[in-house]
Amino acid sequence: MHIIRHLDALPKAARGGAVSIGNFDGVHCGHIAIVERLLQRAKAVGGPAVVFTFDPHPVRILRPEQCPPPLTWTERKAELLGAQGVDWIVAYPTDEALLGLTAAEFFDQIVRKALAARALVEGPNFYFGHNREGTIERLRELAALAEISLDVVPPVIVDGAIVSSSRTRELIRTGDVEPAAKLLTAPYRIRGMVTPGAGRGAKIGFPTANLEAVDTLLPAQGVYAGIGWVGSDSWPAAINHGTSPTFGDHTLRVEVHLIGLDEPLYGQPLEVDFLARLRDIRAFDSPDALVRQLTADIKAVERMAAASLSKPPAATS
Repeated sequence: MHIIRHLDALPKAARGGAVSIGNFDGVHCGHIAIVERLLQRAKAVGGPAVVFTFDPHPVRILRPEQCPPPLTWTERKAELLGAQGVDWIVAYPTDEALLGLTAAEFFDQIVRKALAARALVEGPNFYFGHNREGTIERLRELAALAEISLDVVPPVIVDGAIVSSSRTRELIRTGDVEPAAKLLTAPYRIRGMVTPGAGRGAKIGFPTANLEAVDTLLPAQGVYAGIGWVGSDSWPAAINHGTSPTFGDHTLRVEVHLIGLDEPLYGQPLEVDFLARLRDIRAFDSPDALVRQLTADIKAVERMAAASLSKPPAATS
């Protein structure tokens, strides 16, 4: 997988293939259905499979107060799409100039000239151009005039409802990370930097990494089972998103206990997968009662993490 940030840096190998344009936030099952068709069309036209996405989401510029927190950062998005077989991702810097293009201008300048697309693959609710004036029907007209094929992939239904980034986001927001994982291609993941915390965990035998600068949606407050990643190395992780009411501390934090890792990670990036929500945050009668609960939590985390890490990777298209 190759990430391109500017179209003037687009190599010849990334042009003349099949293209899908969209935000692909979360890379859920609906996105994968589009990617599967994209790979088929790329093979048919003898070119690369290219995803053109926006960084940041256009709503963050147009209506920042209405922009929801993202589910994935660009590199994670590229990792997930690359695992499905996409060759190139264009993470185009969203600016006023891009947002001011009419639908016809966007199609001409980006789809036809810059990407030299020979095939397009989109979902039925695709919009493009200034004020989202370009509908899927307008795209069909422009593609026909340019002799570019267009495939429209129907929505994916899971548990009786359409899979979407907004549906996935709501599940994660409420802490339902297991149902959310059914809609995604991998467990939900956040990233942040490890900074010094209050140090209470180490004093009771459960040292934690205090995670800050998280730039994606955080699940609801609670204790979760997960997996922590430092580079390619992984550890079972007990995740506490919330306060420390047992100690009278009401500061909201994300604290991660990496089972089996003793060395500090201060100043290092840490990525964390959420596998399951174990319980609510609550105050315990004493530190000893908290330790007993944490011991039970650790056992559950180890079991769930072992099961998750033993699963084969998701099949690529």
